Amino acid sequence: MMRQAKPLPADIEDAMRREAVDLERLDREIYRQFDRDPLTPIVGLGPRAAKLAVFGRDPGRKEVEIGLPFVGAGGQKVRDALYRHRQGRPLPDFEASLSVGEDLFWINTVPYKPLGNKAWSMAVKRRFQPLVAALLMRQWSGDQIITLGREAFFWFGIGQTKEIRDALEAFWSRDDRFSVTHVTELTLDDGERKRFVLAPLPHPSPLNQRWFKRFPELLDRRLSTLDV
Repeated sequence: MMRQAKPLPADIEDAMRREAVDLERLDREIYRQFDRDPLTPIVGLGPRAAKLAVFGRDPGRKEVEIGLPFVGAGGQKVRDALYRHRQGRPLPDFEASLSVGEDLFWINTVPYKPLGNKAWSMAVKRRFQPLVAALLMRQWSGDQIITLGREAFFWFGIGQTKEIRDALEAFWSRDDRFSVTHVTELTLDDGERKRFVLAPLPHPSPLNQRWFKRFPELLDRRLSTLDV
């Protein structure tokens, strides 16, 4: 059964579509294969009162097909760990993977699939940062965020002061970075501020050999500590 993503605020969706028009590495062929509009951002969002946000890098092939974020191989690792944490047994099917995440807030650094699943450049992330930040600050009342991988964690340093960027770097260099949290703040162009508690985890990709097998255990510990 197909699910519909929560609608974006019209002004933010329009702005995202404008930014995507000339994206050189947008994987338009994949969007064409699934008869999807390549300018439509893939953003899951979730309840405004969600206790936790999951923050990743960018959508992949499966996300384009379904029209929702975090439903591909990496996303299924997250959803399976969430289901096991709550139900005490493996994820039974794809539909259950969608249902188990309905009370969380899902979002990526850039809501479009890049060619070859290679990370978007810093210039592209900068273009979308104010729009993604506005969603985190105005469409969600929570403050606890699980970031997946280095790209998602250091997104919180884009446009920030050197002091904040240095604090992020120092935290990431810690051996216990996947078990403790880091508090940081985002500021919008109009001066609006919001504090976030970042709980980083490694990216749940099979290519991340050092951490892939440990990911379910690490996420389970995060969910317990964050009381989700």
